[in-house]
Amino acid sequence: MDLARILCPVDFSEASEHAVAQAVAMAGFYKSHITALHVLTPLTLDALGVATSAEEEPDRRRRLTAEKFAGARNKGIAVDVLIDVGQPVGLILDRAANLPADLIVMGTHGTSGFQHLVLGSVAEKVLRKAPCPVLTVPPCAQATSRLPFEHLLCAVDFSAPSRDALRSAFSLAQESGARLTLLHVLEWPWEEPPSPMPGELPFEQGVALSEFRRYMEASATNRLESLIPPSVPRSQVTVRLGNGKPYVQVLNAAAQERSDLIIVGVHGRNPIDMALFGSTTNQIVRRATCPVLTLRR
Repeated sequence: MDLARILCPVDFSEASEHAVAQAVAMAGFYKSHITALHVLTPLTLDALGVATSAEEEPDRRRRLTAEKFAGARNKGIAVDVLIDVGQPVGLILDRAANLPADLIVMGTHGTSGFQHLVLGSVAEKVLRKAPCPVLTVPPCAQATSRLPFEHLLCAVDFSAPSRDALRSAFSLAQESGARLTLLHVLEWPWEEPPSPMPGELPFEQGVALSEFRRYMEASATNRLESLIPPSVPRSQVTVRLGNGKPYVQVLNAAAQERSDLIIVGVHGRNPIDMALFGSTTNQIVRRATCPVLTLRR
């Protein structure tokens, strides 16, 4: 991956602290330049009450933000600090587009971080509209990943966005020497197998269902294996199938394999894509205990 510039929004929360550490690690590995961004909202300034305090607050926040990246500078990583005043989502997106950023690294607050299912979270809104890939990082207390990455999990549904994500996954795996699991989830006629089992159905229906399931599994496995480039050692890649709700299966696989990073391709902005985002990618980001890299087409 080409990561010349990383944008890292900072809000001084625990989740933000872990995102800073992740951004610094990524910048060190890829020789990237970091732009640290802290957004002061008008409400924050109004709450200060005294005009002189409000005038001085941006400089104070600049110093505090710079302190978070002192370790990066000690490692020779270039860091710019920006302080903006306004609404965080719009300003983060504007900065990402204008820099331009190759990656946004930002913290989430775990399961309770998204205050509403669809809206209410800065991270969730940025994910939907970001002009570049976004790496969301859970709080350190919930994190299970290692740096550098040793085991990657890429969810593949054979759509164009998931193929884009897969290219990034292969790149990351080769650059870091990590193992990569390709996961495709079959949404079976029932929410979770094995209800009902083929043997519980009328004989002909049971046989037909079993044959259909074998066909679907074989077809998906062959398609996954066909996506592995010849340049990638086959021993470095594992192909895996899941049955049930996609986000549940992705999270289960990440937990079982102790994945350090989940990679997901997300769709555009039309209403159908947004519904899919809310039910799958959003759930993965909200519940994952490792960073999640989302790439939006």
